[in-house]
Amino acid sequence: MSARNARDLAYHTVRSRIITMELKPGDSLNDRELAEELGIHCYDHEIIELIAKEHGFDERYVANISEKCIEAAYPTTIGHRFAMPPVQIMDQGFQVAAAQQQIIENFAKQGDCVIVGRCADVILKDYHPLNLFVYANAESKIQRCIDRAPEGEHLSRNDIARRMKQVDKNRAQYRQMFADSKWGAKETYHLCVNTSGHQIKDLIPGLAAFVRCWYGESK
Repeated sequence: MSARNARDLAYHTVRSRIITMELKPGDSLNDRELAEELGIHCYDHEIIELIAKEHGFDERYVANISEKCIEAAYPTTIGHRFAMPPVQIMDQGFQVAAAQQQIIENFAKQGDCVIVGRCADVILKDYHPLNLFVYANAESKIQRCIDRAPEGEHLSRNDIARRMKQVDKNRAQYRQMFADSKWGAKETYHLCVNTSGHQIKDLIPGLAAFVRCWYGESK
């Protein structure tokens, strides 16, 4: 790392609130609501859109490679969201991974933000981000998927549970490309939030208060 890059990194490490958030499939703590509560940017599907635009790929293809799953606001809610195009060319996969890492770093350099998924906690480790992990019990996650299912789509509880398990497996495999730590291991994160049995919107103020306290802000 050059002296200039080191100075830039030190500046942003001190001045910026970089928050990474991992969501278990079916958990729907609204990362954008948290960012809005804090008055900062949130980057989630924007990462996919940029990669697709810059490299001429289909967004679904990029989403598949970027975490082996669709990383949307409600990633396992239903039906067509589970339909993933096959990964066809390995070098394109590496191209997407490299582009994703660069975009995440660029967002962090711009200042305060919430970055969702995609091993951002590992990619941005030199920025000392606040790393959050959001989860819930199986019944809560399945019920949320059912409640948010688009009209006309019907999946059994067993189908939803099976597909959530596959998403978990895919994300764990993706993380192995970047880190020795396991995806979802509680010791990897600064705060783990169990949303079971709670209204998501009711958790945002408390979570925002934790973030402000973490960064030494009065409110």
